[in-house]
Amino acid sequence: MESGSVMHAAGTDADSILRQAFLLTAIILIVEAGAGYLSHSLALLSDAGHILTDVVALGFAWFAVVQARRPADQRRTYGYHRAGILTAMLNGAALVLIVIGISYEAARRFLHPEPVQGGIVISAALVAIAVNAYIAVRLRGGGRNLNVRAALLHVVGDIAASVGVIVAGLLIIFTGWLYADPLISVAISALIAWSAIRIVLDTLNVLMEGVPAGIDLEQVAQAVRSTDGVDSVHDLHVWSISGQQVALSCHVVVAEELLAAESEHLVRRVEEAVCDRFGIGHTTIQVEACHPCTGEALEHGLGDHNHPHAVGQVGSTR
Repeated sequence: MESGSVMHAAGTDADSILRQAFLLTAIILIVEAGAGYLSHSLALLSDAGHILTDVVALGFAWFAVVQARRPADQRRTYGYHRAGILTAMLNGAALVLIVIGISYEAARRFLHPEPVQGGIVISAALVAIAVNAYIAVRLRGGGRNLNVRAALLHVVGDIAASVGVIVAGLLIIFTGWLYADPLISVAISALIAWSAIRIVLDTLNVLMEGVPAGIDLEQVAQAVRSTDGVDSVHDLHVWSISGQQVALSCHVVVAEELLAAESEHLVRRVEEAVCDRFGIGHTTIQVEACHPCTGEALEHGLGDHNHPHAVGQVGSTR
């Protein structure tokens, strides 16, 4: 119950952070679009287009966090946490599209260099940096939430783009070297591409129910086997329900004379071990005594067989 309260508080905090980031980024969009129109700066208008994709991405991320707080129902027994994972995947894809757009614009400017225009452009970029820096600091408090991480990457990309506009603008103004702008844009797009790939791989691992990053399955098995009363463990599975919720299911073999009441205490000890060491809060543990799994089913980790003589099966969400 305590873990659930902490997770609900974390979700509420992510909601507040993403809502504020969405509204502030929308303000940056208005400022840059207006400044680009007044200064006739294509560079600033292009950056405003980049900001527009971030406004959309942040809106999706905010929506996903709100959806994740919806309670489980008869159709979705785990709740709506995977809505956040799907949105994080879309955000990663949006980052890839942004990289393609920046690369295209950089190639065009290598062929037809365009100078960054004047004080209005640099001033607008400085305002964008200041606001985005504040947003980034707020997003850093979002923990392991994949949507917050994706949003943070968008904001970092915005800061880098604004810095690039300023640096390129200063180089062009003081040296006349027009290729500074596309060169910096290529460097920024490479950084965003690397970050986007990491987000997509993380979300793909969740959707494929892979073992979460930072958790060694053999160490989890050892922690279960080391629990007093457990003879062995098999059919061990560890996966992520969302960026914050990690689940575990396994079969533990115990002595045949173990009473049903004692097996429940054993299950609680296993839960405490995996929760304390690995942060695994949702567990389903089946206890086997008289007829533990053997043979081909055990070798291949199959879990769709019956256990008419199992001591019991206990599942919980800590």
